[in-house]
Amino acid sequence: MRTLLTSLLLLVALAAPAAAEPRPLPTGTDVDYQLGGPAYVPDNVGIVVRDRTETPAPGAYNVCYVNGFQTQPDELAFWRRHRDLLLSDGGRPVVDEAWGERLLDIRTPDRRERLARIVGRWTAGCARAGFDAVEYDNLDSFSRSRGLIRARDAKAYARLLTAQAHASGLAAGQKNWAGWDGTRAGYDFAVAEECGRYDECGRYVDAYGDQVLVIEYRARDFAATCREHGDLLAVVLRDRDLTPDGVRRWC
Repeated sequence: MRTLLTSLLLLVALAAPAAAEPRPLPTGTDVDYQLGGPAYVPDNVGIVVRDRTETPAPGAYNVCYVNGFQTQPDELAFWRRHRDLLLSDGGRPVVDEAWGERLLDIRTPDRRERLARIVGRWTAGCARAGFDAVEYDNLDSFSRSRGLIRARDAKAYARLLTAQAHASGLAAGQKNWAGWDGTRAGYDFAVAEECGRYDECGRYVDAYGDQVLVIEYRARDFAATCREHGDLLAVVLRDRDLTPDGVRRWC
């Protein structure tokens, strides 16, 4: 049954009109990370990341934030209707305690395909809204799954998500898991939070070259990242809450 479903999805994808070729990240410009709400975009910023529920910034290259591997705290009502797609351990939900987000259950091909259809609808919505790319957050959620989700499950699911992005004409961004080259799963660029703090920026550069967006939250890490990678990458210093009137500095 699963093989038949996969074949039908492939036939539908082949029959659909070809989407525009995804645009790569522009270089030689700065990035702003506006997940806490839209803010004024200064002239030096050519790349803006906003939540999928927000409007793209006029004149910028816009990246749409989608939580592809975990739930958003304000979407609990939606996920109650899809409880069988949420990861549980002994009847208890598995939660990313840092953010209060439940992990999606990507352990089987059937669940991965069902989840990819949901996230694919959000991705298509990003494209209709005018975004140029999509950032799929929490690729590394398997590391917080109490050993229930394997790395290979995340890789298989990531391939479905990047295919959805490309079918919508969007570039796909890898978020987290610096030790893995996501280009193997179809990712086009990376969004690296605090790679300077954890000495991970070089790993992303090895895989993506200048197609890496860096967000730092501590001034000393920001300064070090600018010294080491500021000539190649777009780096921004933000406050952790990413508030519209919060800290914003560039190299």
